[in-house]
Amino acid sequence: MAKIAILGFGTVGSGVYEVLNRNAASVARRAGEPVEVKYILDVRDFSDRPDAALFVKNIDVILADPEVKVVVETIGGTRFAYPYVKQALESGRSVCTSNKEMVATYGAELLALAKSHNCAFLFEASVGGGTPIITPMHQCLAANVITEVEGIVNGTTNFMLTKMARENMGFDEALKIAQQLGYAETKDPSDDVDGRDACRKIAILSSLVCGHHVYPQNIPTRGIRDVTVEDIQSADKLGCVIKLIAWMKLLPGGGVAAGVEPCLVPKVNQLAGVDDVFNAVKVKGDMLGDVVFYGKGAGKLPTASAVVADVVDALKHGVQMHDSLFWQPAQPAEGMLTDPAPAAYYVRVEGAAPAVVEAIYGKGRLVAEHFDGCAYLVEKADASALEEAARKISAVGGSVKLVLRRLPEEE
Repeated sequence: MAKIAILGFGTVGSGVYEVLNRNAASVARRAGEPVEVKYILDVRDFSDRPDAALFVKNIDVILADPEVKVVVETIGGTRFAYPYVKQALESGRSVCTSNKEMVATYGAELLALAKSHNCAFLFEASVGGGTPIITPMHQCLAANVITEVEGIVNGTTNFMLTKMARENMGFDEALKIAQQLGYAETKDPSDDVDGRDACRKIAILSSLVCGHHVYPQNIPTRGIRDVTVEDIQSADKLGCVIKLIAWMKLLPGGGVAAGVEPCLVPKVNQLAGVDDVFNAVKVKGDMLGDVVFYGKGAGKLPTASAVVADVVDALKHGVQMHDSLFWQPAQPAEGMLTDPAPAAYYVRVEGAAPAVVEAIYGKGRLVAEHFDGCAYLVEKADASALEEAARKISAVGGSVKLVLRRLPEEE
């Protein structure tokens, strides 16, 4: 029998416990032996539960027990999770986690620790929740050179944008509903709405594609706070929807570009129809072309099911998982990983007449006119041209309120 420990008994940790109990027979069949939770680490009081004997408050109890083969980390953040995971790996125990912040920050170090101590460090649930994306990328697509990844990887903002589009609802009202339904944090939803959650996820996928660590702080990141109902209506006129897109691509010279930003997504694009709390990641391989992974990006049991699948892999294959799941340590890049390629851009400007906006941005089309400004689709521009245009708009007393890149039509 394989004994495991769960660190953190919140939404995901309690979900892992539930999945292991409810699906004990199928998990045992896949793992080749029964899997039993021996310890649950949590500082809170669970003495009124029938399984209260499982709960401990000190990591040392777990590390001192040679029966524990796999540690599941669902604490979140890095303050406690990172040192606990390091200790577990250094003791030769495999670790399975859903912690995107820890993987995005320390992934290369923890992968190297797992290899050197003959165990596994697995994190399928850190990007797609219950939707598999890590394993398909490093196993099923192993014959492909992956050149691009783009997708909707944050269910909260996708739910909000769907609400705004369907019900002509403003950002604040959509956020309030997301919070009431438990999709967004009540105290501080900024990780979701400002794009940091999506940034960590695309940093992990970028590291996997590039083979070296890509840091979140090098990825330009914008959220959806500035998107209005009027922008969504303007997008519709252009045959597009607005989605928060996390993306990365390999550049011709061997570099990498990545970003998180609200984009105009043409309705013919497969990502355009991904609504509510669903996520989708499109991966471009040189042999296969485009493949899309679609499913619920969050939720207690979907996320827990991905963690339990990792537990099975850790028990069956151990360190062999890192024959393909691995990336090298690297220093943070200097500056941001911006894409130099020109694209079409939607800009919303206040305090400048349409004729002035057209004269400054050049070839394009007027999308909407407001009493205090306009929305304009620039046919082609790069980052430096957009910066120069914004400076000129400011010089004539206006301001650029929103810039959205338009994804290409090709599908």
